[in-house]
Amino acid sequence: MATEKLRYSSKFLESSKPYFAMISLQFGYAGMNIITKVSLNQGMSHYVLVVYRHAVATAVIAPFAFIFERKGQPKITFPVFMQIFVLALLGPVVDQNFYYAGLKLTSPTFSCAMSNMLPAMTFVMAVLCRMEKINIKQVRCIAKIGGTLVTVAGAMLMTLYKGPIVELIWAKHADLHNKTNATSTTGSPDKDWFLGCIFLIIATLAWASLFVLQAKAIKTYKNHQLSLTSLVCFIGTLQAIAVTFVVEHNPSVWRIGWDMNLLAAAYAGIVTSSISYYVQGLVIKKKGPVFATAFSPLMMIIVAIMGSFILAEQIYLGGVIGAILIVIGLYSVLWGKHKEQKESKVADEIPLPVKDAQIGVIAGAVIDAPNNVTEVKYGQKGEANKPSSIVLNMPIREPPVKANQEAKA
Repeated sequence: MATEKLRYSSKFLESSKPYFAMISLQFGYAGMNIITKVSLNQGMSHYVLVVYRHAVATAVIAPFAFIFERKGQPKITFPVFMQIFVLALLGPVVDQNFYYAGLKLTSPTFSCAMSNMLPAMTFVMAVLCRMEKINIKQVRCIAKIGGTLVTVAGAMLMTLYKGPIVELIWAKHADLHNKTNATSTTGSPDKDWFLGCIFLIIATLAWASLFVLQAKAIKTYKNHQLSLTSLVCFIGTLQAIAVTFVVEHNPSVWRIGWDMNLLAAAYAGIVTSSISYYVQGLVIKKKGPVFATAFSPLMMIIVAIMGSFILAEQIYLGGVIGAILIVIGLYSVLWGKHKEQKESKVADEIPLPVKDAQIGVIAGAVIDAPNNVTEVKYGQKGEANKPSSIVLNMPIREPPVKANQEAKA
């Protein structure tokens, strides 16, 4: 009895690991948003933060790539280098700089809600690059298209409409000092809020483009993903340094001490650019990308709770409604992708001759277990005058109706 309980407990723990891993990862992402927001509010340049973040990420990931993936490294030809160069430009430079700029002008909860647009935007980019095929007659395609439209509608609502402030249960009795502090630290004029929304949308588009391009680059670095990440972070650091020198002319912006700025750079580099990559890779390998992406709305909830306590963050009605629409659209897109993956998996498992056969109209025969090789003639639906023949590795038996008629005779 005790052995069975131990066995059941070990199985439960093993099956629960991906869930615990993804939930912990969302807490890590939420902490990054809060710490980064505090650092930006204290005056740190987001350009410099991007440089330090990816420099730390490179220093953390590169040794593991050297130890575990130094054998059989792919040759870096000019096309491969250009792929890595563009990946670094889209990720560390464009995405992170625009995301931090949007985070500075809006709020952590709002930024997290906008990040949930990523699957829908990735779907749009994949369609434009002809990596996704659309068939209006299929339910999964309708779900992906409808989810994308709902997600975009939610983002537009959050961008164009703020509405009244939503009073959270635990923040109802906050004193006047906290409300004043909230207005001074998180409140932004409508113009700045709108500009922050645009920055966040651009960041999401850049991140979606990175996923589409990464699908091609990963074919070259299929067994060297740590190496690819190290190269992207390293080249992204160099690009970010160049951008910072062009934009920031004051040398004092590079100064960093034992303060929140150092914590923000180290936390973002180690937790969200190193540990999260490793953990997310393990979960995707075991459960698939749909499972890993499905936990992203949890980060928004965690950030909303943490932000209301730490930053006295104000949440508006337009943001709440828009976030709900984005989450609905997110899960609609994820459901469509999940159905597509299941159908693709089933199709790969079916023997090739059976895929093209319309089983229900195979010469009026019912297929049994695959034992013998039998030649069967069949006519496809709507093509009764065009018989074809295939060879199936399975016997056939007479239909039940015909067998019953012979029994009565």
